[in-house]
Amino acid sequence: MKKGETKITYMYHSGFFVETKNYILVFDYITNSYIDNISLMNLFIGNKKEVFVFVTHGHRDHFDPIILTWTEYNNKIKYIISDDISINIDNKNIYYINKYNSLKFDNIIIKTYGTTDRGLSYLVNLDNLNIYHSGDLNWWHWKNDDKNTQIKEEMDYKKEINIIEEKNIDVAFVPVDPRLDENYYLGGKYFAQTIKPKLLIPMHFEDKIEISNKFAKKIENLNSTVWEINKPLDEYLFRKKYT
Repeated sequence: MKKGETKITYMYHSGFFVETKNYILVFDYITNSYIDNISLMNLFIGNKKEVFVFVTHGHRDHFDPIILTWTEYNNKIKYIISDDISINIDNKNIYYINKYNSLKFDNIIIKTYGTTDRGLSYLVNLDNLNIYHSGDLNWWHWKNDDKNTQIKEEMDYKKEINIIEEKNIDVAFVPVDPRLDENYYLGGKYFAQTIKPKLLIPMHFEDKIEISNKFAKKIENLNSTVWEINKPLDEYLFRKKYT
C-alpha cells in the first residue's frame, strides 16, 4: 500500500481490520458467521506486516478469546488489552493498559482515553495517520432513563470527547447504536462536530447495518465523510491528502 493509504475491512458490530503501509490493526474482533477463522488468517493474520490486536474492554461484544489462538498462525502478534480483562495465558506480547496512558513500539504510538461505559478507547498514530476507536464511549441517551441520568450521560460523554478535541484524527470508529431509537445519532453527531475526523465509521449495531446509511444522511451537512457500510467484509480505501 502507498503512503497515506489505509484499507479498512468491516468484520462485525464494532470489529474492524485496518491495514496501513506497514501495519495491520485489529479492533474489537468477535466471532461471526460471515468469515471462518482460516480465511481470516489467510487474509490478515498471516500477513508479513506487523499485527496489533486491540481490545477496548471485556464485554462479550468486544472481546472474544478466540483472538488469543491467532498466535498459532503468527507468534509475533502484539495484543493491546484493556486492564479490565484478565487473561490466564503466559504471552510476553500481551500488554495491559488503562485509560489516559500510552505505549510506544518503534514507529507506532498508542494513547488511551476514557469511556462512558467499561474499559477505554484508543488513539493510534502510525504511518502518519491518527486512527481512533471509541470502544463503548458513547452518548448513551436511553429514553427510559430519568432526566438527571440523561443529563449526566450527556455531560460525561462531552467531557471525554473534549479531552481529545485537539487531536487531528483521520479515521474514527464511533458507536451509532439502534437500541437508542431516535437518539442513535447523538454521540456520532457530536463527535463529528467536535473532533471533525476526515472519515467517520459507524459501529456497534450488530446486524442492523442499515443504520450506517441512515446516520450518513443525518449528518451529511457536516465536514466528515461517513462510510455507509452495507455488509460484513465490506472494504473502504481511505486516502489521506497532504497539504
